[in-house]
Amino acid sequence: MKGINKLQRKWGLGPVQFWLVIATFALGGSLSGRLCSYLLKMVFLEKNWAFWLVYPLLLTILWPFSVIFVSFFTGQFSFFRGYLGRVGSRLLGSGLATDAHLGESAAPSTASTAPIHIAIFASGAGSNARKIIEHFEKKDLPIKVSLIVCNVPGAGVIEIAKEKGIPTLMINKADFASTGYVESLHNSEIQFIVLAGFLWKVPEVLVKAYPKAIINIHPALLPKYGGKGMYGSRVHEAVIAAGEKESGITIHWVNEHYDEGAIIYQASCPIDAGETPETLAHKIHALEHAHFAPTIEQLLNKKN
Repeated sequence: MKGINKLQRKWGLGPVQFWLVIATFALGGSLSGRLCSYLLKMVFLEKNWAFWLVYPLLLTILWPFSVIFVSFFTGQFSFFRGYLGRVGSRLLGSGLATDAHLGESAAPSTASTAPIHIAIFASGAGSNARKIIEHFEKKDLPIKVSLIVCNVPGAGVIEIAKEKGIPTLMINKADFASTGYVESLHNSEIQFIVLAGFLWKVPEVLVKAYPKAIINIHPALLPKYGGKGMYGSRVHEAVIAAGEKESGITIHWVNEHYDEGAIIYQASCPIDAGETPETLAHKIHALEHAHFAPTIEQLLNKKN
């Protein structure tokens, strides 16, 4: 049982998805074995020495195709696409390392145009997520929103993901705290994470797995009005109650603490007489929609 729990944590999967992955492995292996035997019987009339010589080689070739085929029916295609890609990379790793030691470039000349895959974490309606997705849809850039991660069943951002044809990863708090779903993110080839209205604290395991690659947007001018419990209307209520003359947005790097990562960008708006949390929220949303996606673009252009 300990081995199963360790493997589940390593892959960053919830219990249901974990057993679906295990079932896919088993069914894919069974299918590849049957296909292998069928094909070889068409060539060899009996199981002689040649049959058993060719069998393991053909089985190795058929196995990944069989697993991918089965994964469509178990709903685990995204996991196995990434998993098999990582296995292939490891098998080729020694060759790539040799090239690097010989002084050759470890990356092909087309690497600069390979897309940077973004995951957006969101808990609510997803208006910022939509703006980011549509920003990069309109741009001829090697940047792509490839995954939506959500912790609230039925959240509006899930419908946006379906509309845009973007895979969704639903997460639970216990597994997120222990694994950060790091393996699932790696299997989806995620290189950059954007928190867009995501209300859970990011665990240390995820921060360490994605150093300087996780950003958040906060609806106030940090370092004021940040920290645990400061989100949404609570922030606007606190700002107005304190008699502030302005508020705004802060885009910042994410570390192990709420709203304490280094500031990347800030934009402000005035607080008018008679301002309410609702009217201030409208101003803040306008700033978020205007500045979040362009800031992400600038950061990722530096990575390319």
